[in-house]
Amino acid sequence: MCDYSLQYTQSRPAVVGDKLILKCLGPGTFGLACQDDPAVAVCVLPGTELAFEDDVKLYSFEYVGEHAVRRHRTVIFRQINKDQPLWHHDAIEFPDGEQVLLAFLAPHQVVTVLQLPAAPKSDAEAEETRLEVVG
Repeated sequence: MCDYSLQYTQSRPAVVGDKLILKCLGPGTFGLACQDDPAVAVCVLPGTELAFEDDVKLYSFEYVGEHAVRRHRTVIFRQINKDQPLWHHDAIEFPDGEQVLLAFLAPHQVVTVLQLPAAPKSDAEAEETRLEVVG
């Protein structure tokens, strides 16, 4: 999260323990903001583990005003559709592998940052940690 669509929005990187809220961050932009200061967008790296305060609620396209619910509370932040520049990219992935765009989540849900993704300390370390796919 935190791409060109937020160039005029105050933002900061996520830290472990952050309490965030899902909200509209501008025209056509839906994402995570500080619960204490909703005007500040919080940049979340792919691979970040998040915990929802309650079961995850999605917009229901069948019943206006109602939400579909996923009985999961722990998710991983992902970026999908990166080959489609005009599409939304920010998504969450449930433990069962289902991925849902943030734009399809009901607003005002509270999440906590549980863990940031591991990052190699150097290019050499990155080479050491890559797995070779044999196929």
